[in-house]
Amino acid sequence: MRNTMRAIKTLGVVFSVAAGVALLNPLSLEAQRERSAKGQAAKTAWGHPDLQGIWDFSTNTPLQRPTELKDKAELTDAEVAEQVDKAVKQRDVQDNTKTREGDTGTYNRFWTDAPRRVSKQTSLIVDPPNGRVPEYTPAAKKWYAETETARKGVLNDAPTPGGFVEDLGPRGLFVRCIVGFNVGPPINPGAYNQNVQIFQTRDHVAFLHEMVHNTRFAWLDNRPHLSNRITQYNGDSRGRWDGETLVIETTNFGKEVYDPAVSASGMRPHLNGTYKLTERFTRTGPDTMDYEYTLNDPSWYTAPFTVKIPMTKNPDRMYEFACHEGNYSMTNILSGARQREAAARGSSK
Repeated sequence: MRNTMRAIKTLGVVFSVAAGVALLNPLSLEAQRERSAKGQAAKTAWGHPDLQGIWDFSTNTPLQRPTELKDKAELTDAEVAEQVDKAVKQRDVQDNTKTREGDTGTYNRFWTDAPRRVSKQTSLIVDPPNGRVPEYTPAAKKWYAETETARKGVLNDAPTPGGFVEDLGPRGLFVRCIVGFNVGPPINPGAYNQNVQIFQTRDHVAFLHEMVHNTRFAWLDNRPHLSNRITQYNGDSRGRWDGETLVIETTNFGKEVYDPAVSASGMRPHLNGTYKLTERFTRTGPDTMDYEYTLNDPSWYTAPFTVKIPMTKNPDRMYEFACHEGNYSMTNILSGARQREAAARGSSK
């Protein structure tokens, strides 16, 4: 992880000072955007907005608007300041609280990024206007009900009883380090490693994610989508320019898709090949960019919904996220689950 590598290369005293400075940096996305808007975003040699660089998409804003805020789409300046203060205090607790016996401090500043940034948005969802995920279809409701029944009393990362290889559970692809929980597509804020590096040519754009070092390509040369018989984890992405905005449409997802509205894992079934993702990248200044996506899947939702996430340039470097399928915990997770099931069968006789 990025901060880990930086810490290893510096003395403890220097690291402590650097961490303190990081906390003093403005956490308000609006303040960063206002400063950035005073300059001009770079252009490529062929005239398109230059999207290249490392972009931080962390945020303290929830995906869905809290119900008590009702139709309030934005916070006031005073409320933003209050949220900034809250974010700093939460981080202080995270850095100084041990969660279990012998804990030396897991997932504190040594391992993760600075406090999450605060936006005026009360929800990342900007459409529907209520900031909430649309109602599920009957098929989606059926899946949620069956999953809840099958996994009652089972931990998030444990296999579904009787599953072994067949069903590692809704977080199986994450546990096996095949996909990252904030990579998507769509890109979505998560607990840590919230950075993506963009590479750009005339004919394609590549997105290299810090989490699970996944790279996705979007072709800009007018080539057609793959045959619908060919599916991929990340889908098949095709891009085009709409004025100053890069628009990417992704189809051809596999049997499972990433859905930010699915709690715990983000993974759920892909029904009828109807999942379509449309992303929009718009530079708003030298160091800021708006990322917006619309998820349209009529087999799962009764209406599409659109999410808007402000991104800021990260001057730091990215390092490999050391997660791989050879993780010994996989053997322990599976063998432990089977022993529990055997014990349960024995006690029921």
